[in-house]
Amino acid sequence: MQTRFKERAKVIDIVITALAAMLSVGTMLYGIFHYGLGETWPELVLNVFYIACVVMIWMYFFDTGITTKQFNYWCTLCVGITVLLRDVLFPPPIAYYPMKLVCSTLSVTLLCMLTYFYARKNWESYTKRNLWVICIIDMLIAILYNIDIILEPEDEFTKYTLTEIWIRPTITYGLVACFVSETKKKEQI
Repeated sequence: MQTRFKERAKVIDIVITALAAMLSVGTMLYGIFHYGLGETWPELVLNVFYIACVVMIWMYFFDTGITTKQFNYWCTLCVGITVLLRDVLFPPPIAYYPMKLVCSTLSVTLLCMLTYFYARKNWESYTKRNLWVICIIDMLIAILYNIDIILEPEDEFTKYTLTEIWIRPTITYGLVACFVSETKKKEQI
């Protein structure tokens, strides 16, 4: 099978991203089956979008016919839907109001940036810096959620929550890695 990327560092980047996301999604699916669908059905909905992103990353990596435009559009759309569902419409309970306010603000900012990214007619003009900002904001949200979880008392869901928080930033990093590689190809041509 032929891969889209030839640079060893880029291949390692994409493979580690996809494997980490698959491991995280697998852990979350185990948690769903362990605790029952009645309590964890929102995680199952989110996992559908995460699995779609992982499949698209693998399809893009192995150059199976998915174009760069399709990859960027659908992966960004799936990530945007998870931001909307998990962080905006159904945000997790956060004990400290200032942290909740910062998380909400960052989530809405991230959603606006993702919407702007996939809504652009000339998405290729989107810079690497813009995509790195999306990834960094997503990581900041995950860090704030981690801090909140660590400050609150631990329960049986803590390890699954800590795993779930980092799935989306991992996928966002994969999106950035693929897009940056494609941008480098265009610059070389």
